[in-house]
Amino acid sequence: MFTQPLYFDYAATTPVDKSVAAEMTKCLTFEGNFGNPASRAHFYGWQAEQVVEAARIHVAKLINADAREIVFTSGATEANNLAIKGCLEKSQSVDGELEQNHQQDHHQQDNSHVAKNHIVTSQIEHKAVLDACKALEQHSVNVTYVAPQTSGITRVDDIANAITPQTALVSIMLVNNELGVINDIAAIGQLCQARGCLLHVDASQACGKVAIDVHALHIDFLSLSAHKMYGPKGIGALFVKRSPKTVINAQIHGGGHERGMRSGTLPTHQLAGLGECSRIAAEQLDTDNAHYKALHAHFLTLMQPLSGWRVNAQSAPRVDNIINIAIEQVDGEVLLTLLDDIALSTGSACTSASVEPSYVLSAIGLPRALAHSSFRISFGRYTTKDDVTTLVEKIHQGVNTLRSSAA
Repeated sequence: MFTQPLYFDYAATTPVDKSVAAEMTKCLTFEGNFGNPASRAHFYGWQAEQVVEAARIHVAKLINADAREIVFTSGATEANNLAIKGCLEKSQSVDGELEQNHQQDHHQQDNSHVAKNHIVTSQIEHKAVLDACKALEQHSVNVTYVAPQTSGITRVDDIANAITPQTALVSIMLVNNELGVINDIAAIGQLCQARGCLLHVDASQACGKVAIDVHALHIDFLSLSAHKMYGPKGIGALFVKRSPKTVINAQIHGGGHERGMRSGTLPTHQLAGLGECSRIAAEQLDTDNAHYKALHAHFLTLMQPLSGWRVNAQSAPRVDNIINIAIEQVDGEVLLTLLDDIALSTGSACTSASVEPSYVLSAIGLPRALAHSSFRISFGRYTTKDDVTTLVEKIHQGVNTLRSSAA
């Protein structure tokens, strides 16, 4: 008889909450809100638009934003690309206009205009940020990749040293997807504001685990995804601060949806799901975090008898639902094959097929052998203490088996 494996990979994706699925199904059939939200000439379109705008309000409340600052996307990957590419393209196009005006004005000094074609980010951002930056490097954009501390934190001082008069954007994640460490976004936001550049934050792993106030944190752009917080895959949002400075170039054209920033027919059912999971995440933030904290402590207590293991980046402020551990004299991939009835990850879902050690662990200075011995455990809303007990028992058994065979 098939027994469903225990799931400890909530940082990769979460199951859809039953109430979220129920809200989504209301928008699929003829009897529900199946209409096109952009069809404003009849009842079906009005119904769908109400669902969409209710979702926009729930997402805005989750991060303490105005509903008019929420732009719907297909997920955090698209939101990251829209923020980074859209900001730099707009900066360069405006620079071009200013340069043309400058050349026509013979009364201005030659050094009166500085082009904004520089991005500052960290070496351990999600691939959706790093690859977007690398793509822009092919189009005359300069990128500085700041090295993290061994704690996994990207220091404010290091970002400050990397910012130049040419810097248009700083992009730093709130919670690291592999380590669970929390960056000091408030201080980074104040720095960016003082230095005249914009701040983009990937908050995919933070929503529902960390209280977020985009304005208190001085954030200009923030990306989030439904499937990291018990919503459906394929839907997310980008917060775009209402300011003359945060105008971005669209990356998808055709219809001018989402105030011209992201064209495409809005998927009412997915947005109903995003709205509902955002509502629940805000409502259950304290309850969920208390649950994660208890599971985290239970895991660490049960792991104590095992020798030669460590929590990677343990000294940094962190969320309780993600633990990245290294176990000496054990290959992480091999150990996971012994734990075939438990779902774990040796890195982020976007890089787990690579035979190379995690670029995040390498960047924080973990030796190659220890990086290969590491894996990520992530708890969720449906994880129980009994699940954690079973996990640790199997880790002990697997490690002892591997160490015995290597002796």
